Amino acid sequence: MKKNLGAQLALYPAPVIIVGAMVNNKPTWTLVAHAGTMAHSHLMVSLVHAHYINQGIIESKKLSVNIVDEAWLKEADRMGVISGNKEDKSEAFAYTIGENGVPLIDDAKVSIECEVDGNYELENFDNFVCKIVTTYAEESVLNDAGKIDYHTFKPVLFEFPTYEYFVTGEKVGDCAKMN
Repeated sequence: MKKNLGAQLALYPAPVIIVGAMVNNKPTWTLVAHAGTMAHSHLMVSLVHAHYINQGIIESKKLSVNIVDEAWLKEADRMGVISGNKEDKSEAFAYTIGENGVPLIDDAKVSIECEVDGNYELENFDNFVCKIVTTYAEESVLNDAGKIDYHTFKPVLFEFPTYEYFVTGEKVGDCAKMN
């Protein structure tokens, strides 16, 4: 029998990302686990209003999504502990400015440049609706067809409310072929 847990968010674990943006002509970063797919062309990034990075995203209407893997998880985790309002995070990562003008973390095997199409404000959160402009991937995580190979690339996942990290696991089936 299922127990009623009330109105509790249970869509975890979720991918861990570092969002990058320019604020006052310098890159800044924040750790995010509230992000997801909205369509094949768009994603959503949800950030509490008080985040320092939000002002840069709102002004430029651009951001980067850098998908975290275990190789740089410790550095990524730090971006969720320190505040850009109190500490300059511009030198936290080696980075490259992408074709769309946003900072991309060099250690991220997969990074996505986005343009913000809108901001749905809800309960002290900016929910940025982002159009994917360009996706970059290290060749080491691509398969023979040039697609990201999630047998090789293993993004970190975050589970709330325990605040634990996981990596993606083993294949358990093939979509639309389970009959």
